[in-house]
Amino acid sequence: MSQPCQCMTISDDDPRYMELRAFIQKEENKQGVAMTALQEAQRLFGYLPLEVHKFISSETGVPIAELYGVTTFYSQFTTSPMGRHQIQVCMGTACYVKGAQKVLDKVIETVGVGVGMTTDDRLFTINAARCLGCCGLAPVMMIDDHVYANIDNVNCIPAIIAKYREDGSRSSK
Repeated sequence: MSQPCQCMTISDDDPRYMELRAFIQKEENKQGVAMTALQEAQRLFGYLPLEVHKFISSETGVPIAELYGVTTFYSQFTTSPMGRHQIQVCMGTACYVKGAQKVLDKVIETVGVGVGMTTDDRLFTINAARCLGCCGLAPVMMIDDHVYANIDNVNCIPAIIAKYREDGSRSSK
């Protein structure tokens, strides 16, 4: 099982801060600067740790508590690092009735972390989705933008995930 994530510390001399500052300065007179700044920061950093919230607050004058409230309200934002590959298992009614829980259980067993967690190597993050909009293809799992449909045999899941592990090991060499 995975250990709690040791979140990366973002250095003040990180060039992404300069890019974020330029973005905020360009957007500062527009309404909703907090939301657009958080979106840009998520794009740049991949997640929104406290250090980034502090930076945005100092640049915009928006209190950290307000920024954090926006971050935790909208599911598009995350405060912890995500894996390179996002695994989503649809738990909507059609998928659930056709065995989505078995799919999710097999994904968890294969990857080695639970729902909402990221593997120590930051290769995978697992999420249970409310609906992926593929009800006619139930049960459904997505890895990144690829849909795996009609997963009637959960024993195929380890082979699917192995492809992503192989791709990850090749790209890191």
